[in-house]
Amino acid sequence: MWCVGVLSEEYRHRMYDLLALYARPYRGEEPVVCIDEKSTQLLAHSRAPLTMRPGTPLRQDYEYVRRGTCNLFVAVEPQAGRRTVEVTVHRGKLDFVAFVRDLVERVYRSARRIHLVLDNLNTHFRKCFDEVLGVKAANILLRRVEFHYTPKHASWLNMAEIEIGVLSRQCLDRRLPDIPSVVSEVNAWQQRRNTERRAIEWSFTRQDADQKLSRHYVSKLTCLCTSH
Repeated sequence: MWCVGVLSEEYRHRMYDLLALYARPYRGEEPVVCIDEKSTQLLAHSRAPLTMRPGTPLRQDYEYVRRGTCNLFVAVEPQAGRRTVEVTVHRGKLDFVAFVRDLVERVYRSARRIHLVLDNLNTHFRKCFDEVLGVKAANILLRRVEFHYTPKHASWLNMAEIEIGVLSRQCLDRRLPDIPSVVSEVNAWQQRRNTERRAIEWSFTRQDADQKLSRHYVSKLTCLCTSH
């Protein structure tokens, strides 16, 4: 929030909603699933690298060949240590709706209610589901879904960013020349993480937020006076 001068009532409301959600005891029938996306470059070697040998690391030329980009949708259920990653060519509303549909109909098909945590990207809102699927089909798909949005300029409250950071360090920190290579590496990475049930322990509470951020809060009285 360093770039935000003051924290509005909307900011606080959304922050408190997420902190309360994260503080709940684990409920398998009501999973909390954080979603975000990441663009990654496809890079090929300009010259064949020298392979590793005992005592000698991989050596590669500093020059590389750009092969475009691809997108990764990342959904993580922090308390359960479960993540779902999908590699796509694009990240438009069609791709996002398809990803969420797979989560709802396949990954979490037995859940009573699914809490989705999202940032404010324009493709993340309900209207996109109506536009892609039609209102009736969107209502059916989302009948078990509850959306929770981070405050603007506060995507740090979305734990998917933590998982994407791990993914970037452990899996994407090398030259991957094409989408099949990315898919192969990402699938192996998420399978290992899921098998090990790598969870995320969130410790930042509402009390912590009030202690650290209260001097930036805009009071409700100030907001009401401004609105008049």
